Amino acid sequence: MTPKKKEEKEPVEENSQEPVESDPQEDIKLIEGKEPFKLEFFSKDEMLAKVTALETQVEDLKKSNEENSSWKTKYMRLQAEFENAEKRWIRNRQNLRIEYTASAIKSFLPLFDSFKKALENSDENHDIIKGFYDQFMNILKSHKAIPIDVKINDIFDYTYHEALSSIEKDDVPNNSIIEIIQDGWKLDKNIIRYAKVIVSREPKPPEPEKEKESEIEEVPEKESEPDTENQEQSKKKEKSKNTEDSKQNDYIS
Repeated sequence: MTPKKKEEKEPVEENSQEPVESDPQEDIKLIEGKEPFKLEFFSKDEMLAKVTALETQVEDLKKSNEENSSWKTKYMRLQAEFENAEKRWIRNRQNLRIEYTASAIKSFLPLFDSFKKALENSDENHDIIKGFYDQFMNILKSHKAIPIDVKINDIFDYTYHEALSSIEKDDVPNNSIIEIIQDGWKLDKNIIRYAKVIVSREPKPPEPEKEKESEIEEVPEKESEPDTENQEQSKKKEKSKNTEDSKQNDYIS
């Protein structure tokens, strides 16, 4: 048997590695989950150029924002004006419809007055006239036209009533309706015809008795005594005139 040769282990020489200057870009640690990238290095002139470019972009963005805001306000104003015009158009259309309906119904109101008088005065044909009257009233009510409710002794209201005259009354309050001449009508909330009525007014208060006037004694005025001097002067003047007249007459003769 051959003796096993002892495996001679060769001594491992420790390689003393000197520090090698590494590139600063290689020393950057990557964040987990991110793709590797390299930093870019720029000179001072390049950075200044980029800053000026960014400033111009910011100014452009500000201008565009101002223009957008101005156009936005214009658009909002136009939209508000359009909505207001649409509301006015709808309101005017409704008012025109009410006016046309009111004018048409008002032209048929004399027929209502005739029906009412016929019902009050007729006895034989009362049922026949009542049928026509009810049919006519149903047609008017279908268009939301109804008579104004007015009763005797109601207080006068200028929004519904029209006073034709007034009569003095003691037994009723002032401005009370004492007679209904013609019924009023309204279409929904609009007055088609005012109710014509006669109202009461307060009588005038009695005139107070005239007090007896106290008799005032008249004091006679004293006659002024004539001045004697004036009389004498007037006499002298008359004498002088007479003498002058006589002289003239003598001269003429």
